[in-house]
Amino acid sequence: MHTNSYDEAITTPSEESVRRALAIQLIINKEWGLSKIDNINPGSFVIEELTDLVEEAVLQEFDKLSQRGGVLGAMETGYQRTKIQDESLFYETLKASGEYPIIGVNTFLNPHGDYTGQLSIELARATEEEKASQLRRLREFQERNKEKCEVALGRLHRVAQSGENIFEELMETVRCCSLGQVSDTLFKAGGQYRRNM
Repeated sequence: MHTNSYDEAITTPSEESVRRALAIQLIINKEWGLSKIDNINPGSFVIEELTDLVEEAVLQEFDKLSQRGGVLGAMETGYQRTKIQDESLFYETLKASGEYPIIGVNTFLNPHGDYTGQLSIELARATEEEKASQLRRLREFQERNKEKCEVALGRLHRVAQSGENIFEELMETVRCCSLGQVSDTLFKAGGQYRRNM
């Protein structure tokens, strides 16, 4: 028999609602860290301090971007991408070691729970017939637009090299050119990004 939250409030709570209530307490204690503060009620020192720390970190990051020539300069050296990857690896390492507790993910797991379903991801793969059909339609599309394609790609190449806004030209180009043809043309016009290792 299914009980709604009103029934659970006035009767004996279910195992699920007890675990949920317990998880909320654990999150407050472990993840938020509020229990490490002696008394959070009188005043907002904790909130002010956290705000100052976040603000300082943001300003330091802005300084680092400025030193690299702004957002575009930093993009050329791959600064943002590298920073995101480093932060992701850092937090994944902390999660895996348990130093960064996440309730129900790496701490306080249900001892009777089955987590195997959460770890397996079913991938959607195209069948051989679907692949062949897509390739056939691509060839038909390219054959049908063969004459228009060369002209459209030439215009796209000129617009890209002139530094103009290419969006409008792209909208026309994709009517008769495939994504691969468009990409190759843009690579020829502006080069291809290679990540610095």
